[in-house]
Amino acid sequence: MMNDFISIKTCSNDELSELLALSSDLKKIYKGGKRDVCLAGKTLAMVFEKSSLRTRISFQVAMTDLGGNGIYLKPSDIGIIGKREPAKDMARVFSRYVDGIMARTFSHETIIELARFADVPVINALSDWSHPCQAMADLLTIQEHRGDLKGLKVAYIGDGNNVARSLAFACAKFGMKLAIASPANYELDEESISTANDICADTVVQLSNAEQAVKDAAAVYTDTWISMGQEDEKQQRIADFEGFQVNSELMSKAPADALVLHCLPAYRGLEITDEVTESKNSVIFDQAENRLHFQRALLKHLMS
Repeated sequence: MMNDFISIKTCSNDELSELLALSSDLKKIYKGGKRDVCLAGKTLAMVFEKSSLRTRISFQVAMTDLGGNGIYLKPSDIGIIGKREPAKDMARVFSRYVDGIMARTFSHETIIELARFADVPVINALSDWSHPCQAMADLLTIQEHRGDLKGLKVAYIGDGNNVARSLAFACAKFGMKLAIASPANYELDEESISTANDICADTVVQLSNAEQAVKDAAAVYTDTWISMGQEDEKQQRIADFEGFQVNSELMSKAPADALVLHCLPAYRGLEITDEVTESKNSVIFDQAENRLHFQRALLKHLMS
């Protein structure tokens, strides 16, 4: 059984499948007006170097739903971990106070160090290298709308970032296909592609053409071109990503029933148009909701 949730790459196929099944089961329970208070009396420390809307609300609501308590530690409370206080010291202090640690950080090494020194489960809620909770919520959403995941193709249009990397590992674990279309110098790194393809052969292909990527795709996915901390690169990135917008013209090259996904926040008019965001194929807000349902399952799995 997993002790932490750091990267999809290190989770077994069975563990991930169990988490998706538990997410679906708990979603039905809560949608039906019932509760599972398996975390009564337990506390989650929610550590934020980077602020967030969905991450904070989904984890805090999930803890409350399960009968526990979430303590929000905002960026000004903790500073940059490692500068104000070493991660290994924070991990050991938290372990004396709480039953779990959720961290949303800049450096992935911070997550690794927290997990190494903590005596309680550590959850990666986002790092510069990985966003595993998002990718699992994405697969939950696709599964709800398309059924069996095996063999389905996802097209990811945009920056080969932490979201693309976690999605690549997730697709590999579930026997899916992922076509990533990125402009030059923004591709997903070769090591991550190789790792995904070692998990399951021919899972990930990196392309430079968005229209080629969306052909035969069950879902078309995009993310912001300008992530937090990249604001100084905004104008250069907008220029570099010309031709990689998810718009009605691009969607016309995909199957008529292709789902539209975005992990939010969306900058409408840049990586995706308002028209596509609001289209009948968009499951973006189902996807956002499923962050709550997956994270509820994850917390139960790790902390109950």
